[in-house]
Amino acid sequence: MKLPLPTLALLAAGAALLFAGCTKKPDRPHPGSTVLGPQGDGRSTTPMDVNLGQNTTGLVERGSDFDPNGHNRTALQAQAVLFDFDKSDIKASEREKLKVAKEYLDKNPTHRLLLEGHCDWRGTAEYNLGLGDRRANATRKYLQSLGVPADRLETLSKGSLEAAKNADEATMAKDRRVDLVVVNPAAAAPKAM
Repeated sequence: MKLPLPTLALLAAGAALLFAGCTKKPDRPHPGSTVLGPQGDGRSTTPMDVNLGQNTTGLVERGSDFDPNGHNRTALQAQAVLFDFDKSDIKASEREKLKVAKEYLDKNPTHRLLLEGHCDWRGTAEYNLGLGDRRANATRKYLQSLGVPADRLETLSKGSLEAAKNADEATMAKDRRVDLVVVNPAAAAPKAM
């Protein structure tokens, strides 16, 4: 059977494309020839290990409590402000927690607070974002009434993003809250430019 010339040319071009895409993968370099060298035990063998404990770079150490963004979620974790269902007013029973937060800020003048508003799983995502925002702002307003400067407070609504779906009443009560996250700008990792 004899194929027409255009069909033969098309088959030849297809075969050339098929084989051109199948190049051999490059070999990986031997670990001993890389910049860091062999690291079989997980430790670096670079000269940086020599000066452990000495801060010669001028960088500020974050400490174990702060994440790379300079946030500490554990310092005031017990002071999370709880709310009733579909409410954003600060209950009298929660006000003492905010006084503790103010005392913390007084003792740590370089720190700020990020007030994260949360909701339980009930309601639409949009409604819960709005309710979380109202809760965070109510907390901010109360802290300001205690004398905390506005420039040391930030708000963020997470709505029901972190809420347990179809949870029992006890779990939902814990989801209706404002978390007090300590922010230390000096502990944040430097931003890459």
